[in-house]
Amino acid sequence: MNQTQATTHQDTPCFKLVIVGDGGTGKTTFVKRHLTGEFEKRYEPTIGVEVHPLDFFTNYGKIRFNCWDTAGQEKFGGLRDGYYIHGQCAIIMFDVTARLTYKNVPTWHRDLCRVCDNIPIVLCGNKVDVKNRQVKAKQVTFHRKKNLQYYEISAKSNYNFEKPFLYLARKLAGNVDLRFVESPALAPPEVQIDMAAQAQHESELEKAAAQPLPDEDDEIFD
Repeated sequence: MNQTQATTHQDTPCFKLVIVGDGGTGKTTFVKRHLTGEFEKRYEPTIGVEVHPLDFFTNYGKIRFNCWDTAGQEKFGGLRDGYYIHGQCAIIMFDVTARLTYKNVPTWHRDLCRVCDNIPIVLCGNKVDVKNRQVKAKQVTFHRKKNLQYYEISAKSNYNFEKPFLYLARKLAGNVDLRFVESPALAPPEVQIDMAAQAQHESELEKAAAQPLPDEDDEIFD
């Protein structure tokens, strides 16, 4: 673990995780799936943010992500630098049923990297449980251009919930052998995901990863 991380009185490593993306992409729903974050959240009124502490148990001990959730501030055109300062890892979220939310991913990435240099970032395409998907798996190329990790998730069905956190934990610990030794305490699924359809999307993702990148992201929506 790096030397600048904050720790709790129990010496649990804590990391500031900033979550960004357009309003309505499911950021708050995603964070609130984890019950520890719902029970212990605090509000930072000066920045207009809710902080949800999410605990995970690894084979190297407990780790806590203090997840900063925008509390709707992104609707007013960007976020203040105070939201990003001292961020140690990040999730950028878009909604696979709304193309504009994916088109805005580069802007969120730029704002994030302007303040937080060289931190691990995961791109998440949320709402894969919804049938009328607008952003196809093969159209998601931004993570390849910027060397980010990408996961398809469904907050409401808990699908792939732990994957972004496990990736970030491994990066922060500098240890690919780190794993979660127990499942996080999550709220019961609100919807069911069509696993056969999602398996098809994941297959498309793998095939797309082998293809050359388009020159411009816009081309793929024409």
